[in-house]
Amino acid sequence: CAGMAMGSWAWGQHRIAPWQGHDPMPWLEGEDQHGEVQALRAFKGKPILVNFWATWCTPCIEEMPLLNGFYQQNKAKSWQVLGLAIDQPSAVKRYLAQHPVEYPLALAGLNGTELMTVLGNVQGGLPFTLVLNPKAGLVQRKLGKLTDSDIQSWV
Repeated sequence: CAGMAMGSWAWGQHRIAPWQGHDPMPWLEGEDQHGEVQALRAFKGKPILVNFWATWCTPCIEEMPLLNGFYQQNKAKSWQVLGLAIDQPSAVKRYLAQHPVEYPLALAGLNGTELMTVLGNVQGGLPFTLVLNPKAGLVQRKLGKLTDSDIQSWV
């Protein structure tokens, strides 16, 4: 895990108003923790949980085992999980070397806070989670630490 490549995520379709889930999801793509380019549109047709986090965010770190468990239990049912780190690449690599997860992770980069705003997190807080249906429509948006009951209510 220590040698993982982390990339930055970019987006198109900039919007001034937060995304409401009625129009197409803002386009995202970037490198995951294995150095492979991932695009959010590649997950279309599958439900996905997108989680913004940082290594310095205690609630973020506390919810990662829950997210990893959810991914392990539901990936066979086509559920996807994507973690987007708003952090420095070196900090993320160090953290993942000690606490690996199975779901894809990538860096949201310096623009991650702006991206969260576009996606409806006007406060800019972490953790921030979106649940999208197979057509990339918004099902749920949560600012704050996830609980098992949150996740179970979305499945």
